[in-house]
Amino acid sequence: MTRRDLLKASAAMALPVSAASPLIRQENAKPGSTDWQLTRVRLDQGTKGYRTSLIEGYCSHQSIAAGETLRIFVSTNPARRFTLEIFRMGYYGGRGARLMKTIGPAAAKTQPDPPVEPRRLRQCRWEPTVDLAIPTDWPSGVYLGRLTRVPEAKFEHAWQSFVVFVVRDNRKADITFQVSDNTWQAYNRWPDNFSMYTDPRHAWIPEVAGSFDRPYGKYAQIYDHPLSIGSGEFLLWEFPLCYWLEMNGYDVTYTSNVDMIEPSQFQRSKVFLSIGHDEYWDLRQYEGAMKAIQSGVNILFLAGNAVMGVTPFQLAWDGRPNRVISRDGVFGGMYGNFDAFFKFKEKFPITGPKANLLIGAHSVYPFNGGDDWRVTKPGHWMFEGTGMKAGDAIPGLVGWEFHGDPAPIPGLEIVAEGDALSGGTRPSHWASTIYPGPKRNFVFNASTIWWAQGLSSPPGHILPWSHWVRPHGPDSRVQRITQNLLKKALA
Repeated sequence: MTRRDLLKASAAMALPVSAASPLIRQENAKPGSTDWQLTRVRLDQGTKGYRTSLIEGYCSHQSIAAGETLRIFVSTNPARRFTLEIFRMGYYGGRGARLMKTIGPAAAKTQPDPPVEPRRLRQCRWEPTVDLAIPTDWPSGVYLGRLTRVPEAKFEHAWQSFVVFVVRDNRKADITFQVSDNTWQAYNRWPDNFSMYTDPRHAWIPEVAGSFDRPYGKYAQIYDHPLSIGSGEFLLWEFPLCYWLEMNGYDVTYTSNVDMIEPSQFQRSKVFLSIGHDEYWDLRQYEGAMKAIQSGVNILFLAGNAVMGVTPFQLAWDGRPNRVISRDGVFGGMYGNFDAFFKFKEKFPITGPKANLLIGAHSVYPFNGGDDWRVTKPGHWMFEGTGMKAGDAIPGLVGWEFHGDPAPIPGLEIVAEGDALSGGTRPSHWASTIYPGPKRNFVFNASTIWWAQGLSSPPGHILPWSHWVRPHGPDSRVQRITQNLLKKALA
């Protein structure tokens, strides 16, 4: 890009983006917090561990509406008092969060580790520590609760971790931002290597399960990030998009995966966003998304490896709905060269519909790798104002998982493509696509988990690195492409 192109793209980003509800703009005009990150973190097993039993917790709901009561379960070992600060994540003048409420000091005790159940399921049965009635003036958003242990001995640190939840609403909004918390839970190794990927038989064994009734451990892939302790994968892959949307005043509402099993949730907005690493869906999410496209909703998959595993929601140990997910199938079944990876294909009880019929492309094997995001159709309207020409590339933007094998959908266009290298040597072809819906709507597939890394770099954010490839951070071309897509979708 020339300097003039960069200046034009940056100027375009400053334009008003929506005449819809001013709720998000008004919220972000409020003072942000100068201190919301974790400062003192210590894992049980040093750098090789996943949990911090010094202080940890989880929430009773993945998402909750204002006026309802959230229960927060906290354990400290040894027993200690603690404080809980609740932050809403956003832009807030560049600070990234606003302090909403402080609770405590309150007493916590050491709560027991859960037994290992069939399907390697670990479900905590902890006693609730805090009951939080969500105030009616708290806007929809992703909320982090920072747990801080109160020191009682000389030279004892105030150790910390997070809990995470979504506050949802039912209002009409321009954009629905769905966090990928099913995938957060699938990769959660708490308490000790008990993710849906760590069965000793195989990484993709069928019918393993994960429970939302447990803390989120430290994320154990790609790179070491202490802010992931207790926060799932939100701060890793999704926060840069949240920060950028709210910085630019977009009218956005937030949901979790579980909210989207209700088809009407897709109909509340003109745009539905799948972000980052959105690998695991219930079949009802897929069906709701397909119906939404037919009704005119625009869908942007700013994600990679999306809609791959079929994970039905199930009851918790005490009968509460939608608190357990299990890997019961693959969207599209055994297609392509997956035989080289799946060792237990005859045992998957469910075969889902093909994900590329929804996304435009889907996961291909090898799954992992990295590449530059290389433009093949620069005349497409999404590239207006970027100055990009055929063959121009955004360095390192594709990774660490992506989509290929475009579907035979009428009108589908491949706007960028290339070969990611798995292990630095094995090529895997990826494709970014867009196809039209029946009511002048469209579905865009960015074909990378790292798209949001090209939009912003909020406080505390660390760029990932995998397969000897890394994205470079905010890029005016990624920003302009995303703005063009949203402008078209919201017109």
